[in-house]
Amino acid sequence: MSHNSFGHLFRVTTWGESHGPAIGCVVDGCPPRLPLAEADIQPWLDLRRPGQSKFTTQRQEPDTVRILSGVFEGQTTGTPIALEIQNVDQRSRDYGAIAQQFRPGHADLTYALKYGIRDPRGGGRSSARETAMRVAAGAIARRILKGVTIRGALVQMGPHVIDRARWNWDAVRDNPFFCPDPVAAAAWEDYLSGIRKAGSSCGAVIELVVEGAPPGLGAPIYGKLDADIAAALMSINAVKGVEIGDGFAAASLSGEENADEMRMDGAHVRFGSNHAGGILGGISTGQPIVARFAVKPTSSILTPRQSVDLSGAEVDILTKGRHDPCVGIRAVPVGEAMLACVLADHLLRHRAQNPDAPQTAILPRN
Repeated sequence: MSHNSFGHLFRVTTWGESHGPAIGCVVDGCPPRLPLAEADIQPWLDLRRPGQSKFTTQRQEPDTVRILSGVFEGQTTGTPIALEIQNVDQRSRDYGAIAQQFRPGHADLTYALKYGIRDPRGGGRSSARETAMRVAAGAIARRILKGVTIRGALVQMGPHVIDRARWNWDAVRDNPFFCPDPVAAAAWEDYLSGIRKAGSSCGAVIELVVEGAPPGLGAPIYGKLDADIAAALMSINAVKGVEIGDGFAAASLSGEENADEMRMDGAHVRFGSNHAGGILGGISTGQPIVARFAVKPTSSILTPRQSVDLSGAEVDILTKGRHDPCVGIRAVPVGEAMLACVLADHLLRHRAQNPDAPQTAILPRN
């Protein structure tokens, strides 16, 4: 299987399956002499870790990371950094009944059609278990992005959206949903409890905001920053849509409304708005970078669905086991990590191509 790597100068390769002995990744291209220890990576993994509330899968994985190479005496050496996480709570027996069947909404059928073989245990390589290593790689990327803040929040669960007038970043870590609206978070608890008890699932929308990213990241025509962000976010399991800035809502605006007007503020340029989400022509402006991605409902549900098996017989199938009723919850730290990896890669690419470029400070609207 190819295509297990992403990035150019900051390059991440992941390996492993949901029910294998371990999962891991290799991060190549990290600059030397950056302070790095397992304790710098673990807190980000803990945000994604399963089993932390009744609203996520009850699979109990500590997700304890080990650094195997690329670090000496607490500093990166500039050589490949290998990371490993042991799988300790597999229950492969949960998947015995569906080994010969194709679950609707999963990659079972497409893997079988492409490779002629598949690992049915938790989805094998297609499992969201793999995203733990993206979070670990993102923790390393953050060490490169000095002065850059990357934050994510769940802004919609099923049909229920937040009230942006109540947006509070401090509230994101105070509820199990990464929700910036405390009132919405309380309502979501009742909503998702009903979904979970019914054995069903729901989707979600996650918003990512980057502050402090320098201008000049990204390149025309096929190296656009927003294109790489979209590709990175679309590579996350269950993601079915990505938008930058106003995204699809921009289609309903007039040209006058959509234009982010500019004025001088002393020696600096100040934007009057940020409909573009901090990226123009594929290049960062220095304003906050804003991206959103939509996650479909978890495909593993207890309601029987029509499908087929390996012999071509038509069957009714339900998926037992331990699953997230809303996989979008744990996708928040994964989205942050993917954005960190993309930005670290583009920062290194920009420095390599244009090390003497003048840096014009861009002041976003307060």
